[in-house]
Amino acid sequence: MATMRAVSVQNGALTLRTDYPMPAPRGTEALLRVRLAGVCATDIELLRGYKGGFRGVLGHEFVGEVIAAPSDPSWEGRRVVGEINVGCGQCSLCRRGLGKHCRQRTSLGIIGRDGVFAEYTLLPVENLHVVPDHVPDEVAVFAEPLAAAYELLEQAAIGPGQRVMVLGDGRLGLLCAFVLAQTGCDLTVVGRNPEKLALLAATGAHTVLTSPTVLDALAADPADIVVDATGAREGFFTALRLVRPLGTLMLKSTFADRLQEFDLSHLVVDEITIIGSRCGPFAPALSALASGAIDPRPLIHAEYDLEHATDAIARASEKGVLKVLIRP
Repeated sequence: MATMRAVSVQNGALTLRTDYPMPAPRGTEALLRVRLAGVCATDIELLRGYKGGFRGVLGHEFVGEVIAAPSDPSWEGRRVVGEINVGCGQCSLCRRGLGKHCRQRTSLGIIGRDGVFAEYTLLPVENLHVVPDHVPDEVAVFAEPLAAAYELLEQAAIGPGQRVMVLGDGRLGLLCAFVLAQTGCDLTVVGRNPEKLALLAATGAHTVLTSPTVLDALAADPADIVVDATGAREGFFTALRLVRPLGTLMLKSTFADRLQEFDLSHLVVDEITIIGSRCGPFAPALSALASGAIDPRPLIHAEYDLEHATDAIARASEKGVLKVLIRP
């Protein structure tokens, strides 16, 4: 049996294996050589027990090269990024175009499917998107999280004249801010790190460091739309303070904790719309990366080889650290 190097998770522990079974494509799957992968907050939360934990190979942000595509050899040799959810294709949700919500789905490095902290991985060809030749790997690797940020625009009408707040200046919070700034809305980003907030200087967004006084002032003039990208339990309650009656609260956070003793009457009385938001459209993300409208490279803090993937994930868990990359 052919083997490869991969970072395997068993019982919450990471182990570098040199004898991990090489995946073999079935059906419409393509075999991809991973060129570059990104560490996401979801990877960290899975290690902390989110969704009951994970066994196998973590990682879902990547740029790779198609090595074999038996169902469609025209893909072979192409540099690609990929959508991470794979539906069953047969259920009512899949037939309605909602495959990413399929109850039997697998999800790259998250649910029932080995991910990209390895030399090779598998995805169906219908999940793949070709990367333009002039876009470097260090930019293309942001396609999946940037697509998640563009999902906000798929779910709510956002434009000039609207007051929008983003809570959180981490990896996803900044990408959401880059996307929202393009709409011409009145955007405020609330964070804890002045260096990270400074990365938004060219976007025209207002940036503020969080404090009780600042939050009180923002709550006195609540926003039409508030995006919670804090990745923390407290972020939801802060976002709820800052959204106006009849406003919209959009949740981008993934974390292992649970909300308890929450009074739902607030949502009823103020008629708040809550929208969960995760994976999004790749086309506008790749277009923004290819045109240079969004350059995510200032978010990169470190790069590690696969042998030091454990160090990479530990580094990505540190406060103040943005994107950490792993290069197999």
